[in-house]
Amino acid sequence: PLTWGNASGIDRGEGVVAIKPSGVGYDQLTAEDIVVVDLDGNVITGTRRPSTDTPTHLALYRAFDEIGAVVHTHSPWSCAWAQAQREIPVLGTTHADLCAQPIPLTRPLTEDEIAADYEGATGTVLVETISEYGAEELPCALVRGHAPFCWAPTPAKAVEVAVTLEEVARMALLTTLLEPGAEPLHAAVRDKHHERKHGPQAYYGQS
Repeated sequence: PLTWGNASGIDRGEGVVAIKPSGVGYDQLTAEDIVVVDLDGNVITGTRRPSTDTPTHLALYRAFDEIGAVVHTHSPWSCAWAQAQREIPVLGTTHADLCAQPIPLTRPLTEDEIAADYEGATGTVLVETISEYGAEELPCALVRGHAPFCWAPTPAKAVEVAVTLEEVARMALLTTLLEPGAEPLHAAVRDKHHERKHGPQAYYGQS
């Protein structure tokens, strides 16, 4: 079974993070397998080793109080953009509904960063990238040559972001195949779609 990717959620009141254990297949995963760590990565409960990407998740939680959950996938369409080392441009309204800017790409890691603390450095470059927009305005980013990380206030919402990002990545790749010179979505349409769902006067949905 595949074990790619991981997910976590934080209890801010207790200062602890629940995260997928390293190398355990999703079809074998039980609640008892989940590992709980503090924000320094010390295991609080659980008999498994936490995900190898735990330092990356913890860096996001320490940097942004708005983040309540992190989902990291190796979904193919999103990974294709990360491996091509290209941000995902805003080409359509589905993207604008997710966020109002291109899905950014982190800077390259230096050889020293890779050697000293690869997972921690991955968190550092994600924090740098998110800081340009804020964790509420930017719900996901591509780690250069690697894969996407997504975040949200809740685990369910972070999964929704990951699923939506994968569809956005697929649409964008197909669009660029059909029209290599495709222009970004008109700014007024982009902003309208984003604001009607996420803005202060949002009117999308039933609440």
